[in-house]
Order: sequence, then structure tokens, then C-alpha cells
Amino acid sequence: MGHIVTIELKTGSVYRGKLLNAEDNMNVQLRDITHTARNGRVSQLTQVFIRGSQIRFVIVPDMLKNAPMFKRIATGLKGKGIGLGRGKATVARAQAARDGPGGGRGGDRYHGGGRGGDRRSFSRAVLE
Repeated sequence: MGHIVTIELKTGSVYRGKLLNAEDNMNVQLRDITHTARNGRVSQLTQVFIRGSQIRFVIVPDMLKNAPMFKRIATGLKGKGIGLGRGKATVARAQAARDGPGGGRGGDRYHGGGRGGDRRSFSRAVLE
């Protein structure tokens, strides 16, 4: 906070000013801003709030390049979790591959049992 930052938005406009506040979702408040529009027109603003989802990138001062908040997490320190982007379908496929051929709910590989049991025995019972 209090550092001069430059922010470019998805629209192409650039804001350069003193950082007042920054949130987890990248919403930022700047003070004493120089705004450069896409067409090159420059204007001065006292204060501005920028929604984080509209930010393309942020340029921070060089003195912050060694700040702990910008350090990558060492691979040895990361937890061993299932990871991001693993939906139920991916997990189910991995478990099915691990458990071998055949489907759940009984039956062999080609004739899954389903909820009602074996279809052939049902049709024989109806026909008889």
C-alpha cells in the first residue's frame, strides 16, 4: 500500500497512481491517478476504484520484486491433495481404471446389473 502502481485494463486503458487498497479478488483503489485512454488521451483523476476482473496486468515497483508475497511456493512445501480441476467424473474414471474391468452394480463387463438386476431374467419372467 502506498506504492505507485500501473494497471492496464482489458479495455486497453492504463491507470497509474498510488495504491490505497487491494483486495483478494484484485479489486484496487488508487489515488492521484494519471489515466491514459486507448486513444492516447491523458487525464488526471483524484481517486478511482477498479474491479479486479477487469484488470489485465499490474506493474509494481522494482523494490517489491523480492517481497515474500511474490515468491512461488516451493514444491516440497506444497500439500499432496487431489489438485484443482478434478471433477467427479475424473475421479470416477480413475477409480474404475484402478478397480479393473466390469461395471458397478453387479454383472460382468458387458452386462451391468443396473438397479433392477439382470434384464434377461426379467424378460423371461414376463414372457412365461
